[in-house]
Amino acid sequence: MPFDLWLTFVAASTALLLIPGPTILLVLSYALTQGRQVAVATAAGVALGDLIAMSASLLGLGAIVLASATAFTVLKWVGAVYLLWLGFKMLRSAGTTDLGDLAKGSDLPARGVFGHAAAVTALNPKSIGFFIAFVPQFITPIAPMLPQFAILIATFVTLAALNALAYALLADKMRSRISRPAVLRSLTRLGGATLMGMGVLTATLKRAS
Repeated sequence: MPFDLWLTFVAASTALLLIPGPTILLVLSYALTQGRQVAVATAAGVALGDLIAMSASLLGLGAIVLASATAFTVLKWVGAVYLLWLGFKMLRSAGTTDLGDLAKGSDLPARGVFGHAAAVTALNPKSIGFFIAFVPQFITPIAPMLPQFAILIATFVTLAALNALAYALLADKMRSRISRPAVLRSLTRLGGATLMGMGVLTATLKRAS
């Protein structure tokens, strides 16, 4: 994989991971209720969840990318519409987000926090939509697929774990500010607007050669 293409993937992945979605809200909820003692468990759970979601998404993605330009175009537009819809849904939900609902049973031990974080992340439609909509542009169809998938998965999972850990540690230090309704509302709106922007960007993607 060309180094400049990999750097572009790192930038796109970082942008996605910074968007406040179900996974980040869960990380914040545990950090606010249990502190940094579960930060590592939460980050590890997020990494496992992303590993499962990304691997499952890419299992069928290789065949689609190799199939034809038409198949890629259909996939691109489906992904674009999906991201736009998800962003619009987040914008509408602004103001109703409640960290307490996400962290029910917040006295869970580290093992329970790990499992909960993994499950929420693996089932997070935002990540799955990203993998399906964005990954094809970072794949060279004429090159072996598995090495490319391995690089992309390892990169994304590592970034996801570091991002979750950073959010958890930061939230632990800023509990009183992050838990305010106005802050949660702003985070949700930012996430929705960014997802819609990513949907527009997806519609302009071109198939790698």
